Amino acid sequence: MADETIRLTADVVAVAPDAHGTEHVLLIKRRWEPFEGCWALPGGHVEVGEDTADAAARELTEETGVVAPLLVELGAWHAPGRDPRGRYVTVAYRADLPEMVTPTAADDADAAVWQPMHEALTGALAFDHAGIIAAAIAQREH
Repeated sequence: MADETIRLTADVVAVAPDAHGTEHVLLIKRRWEPFEGCWALPGGHVEVGEDTADAAARELTEETGVVAPLLVELGAWHAPGRDPRGRYVTVAYRADLPEMVTPTAADDADAAVWQPMHEALTGALAFDHAGIIAAAIAQREH
């Protein structure tokens, strides 16, 4: 049996309404492979000794400039093959913001935009991020 290195990441589904009450999700355009140039949720690697919630909040701020007052854990995504670099497990969080603050792309992000939730789900997103967004919607509805 071969050894398998498992890496830990954290992702954030940041959600905010527009002036008409339509929910938008914050997406970044990835600067690096895999999925360079594709839209994705803000997120990244959990550092040694770091809690996943702290990593999620840090990555959100590093990549978009957005600070979330509260993160609610959605669960873990861990299917083999979800990341072409190898075995990655991500813990995803939802952040509900009262309004769409202007994001500033930085770090691993070439761009950061608020996109209507329904458009984000119908577009091509990196990794399994459409499924994570769908889970965030389902959790909110229950």
